[in-house]
Amino acid sequence: MRLQVEHHSRYRFTEPQARVVQLLRLFPDDSANQTVVSWRIDVDCDARLRESRDGYGNIVRMLYAEGPLETIGITVSGEVLLSDTPQPLGSDGEPLPPSYYLRTTPLSAADAGMTTFAEQAAGDGDDTVRAERVAAALRARFAIERRRGDGVLSATNAFAGERASPRDLAQMLVACLRAIGLPARYVSGYSLGGCERRERPAPHGWAEVFVHDRGWVTLDPTIGGPAGPDYVRVAAALDSAGAAPISGTRIGHGDEELDVGVAIGLLGSEG
Repeated sequence: MRLQVEHHSRYRFTEPQARVVQLLRLFPDDSANQTVVSWRIDVDCDARLRESRDGYGNIVRMLYAEGPLETIGITVSGEVLLSDTPQPLGSDGEPLPPSYYLRTTPLSAADAGMTTFAEQAAGDGDDTVRAERVAAALRARFAIERRRGDGVLSATNAFAGERASPRDLAQMLVACLRAIGLPARYVSGYSLGGCERRERPAPHGWAEVFVHDRGWVTLDPTIGGPAGPDYVRVAAALDSAGAAPISGTRIGHGDEELDVGVAIGLLGSEG
């Protein structure tokens, strides 16, 4: 399967900014399940870009733009070849051990109610099956709400509602899996979602759970179970903030607005 991705982000400022510095997590990496055929970034103003990897091993680029800036637009686009039979990812070569992903953060902590929910949903048995049951239970509990922008609610705030975005669901799943003792991490990226072409208001979010003797297994609570082959993995972290496509700072007064648009298209399949 070969997917084409276009991801547009535009910041508008109510007052000109003297300087903008942004950390971009917008670059997929080759893995056992995906090969990056082509990928490019376009910025609509003069900017410097510096590539590196963050502490989680994600490809990142720092963007430095000098003002005055009233707006800045960033577009990434490319093609990724995906395996028709995705496999769990091993932990060899990763900068952090699986046990690190038992840690909680303010965004991904589970309260008593979430812990009880996760324990009851998981039940007994194989860890993969337990994790899949939790993903299915979250999907059954919440109506899907698609929101624009990069904002994701904390796991506890999202759990208190009746509707949740795909990224909210992913963060809740991570919190619930850790609450029952399974290492889990939040993943950001892109997914076709079963259609030949789909427009989305934001990048997608899902989770990976580490299962002994298997590796990192991909689960998407938006579909209530294991992810299929149409997932372009971009960044993984303890929570949504650590895997956010764009984060940064600016020097200047006023407010900012962010407009995001994502388009994913199916180009074809290859064996």
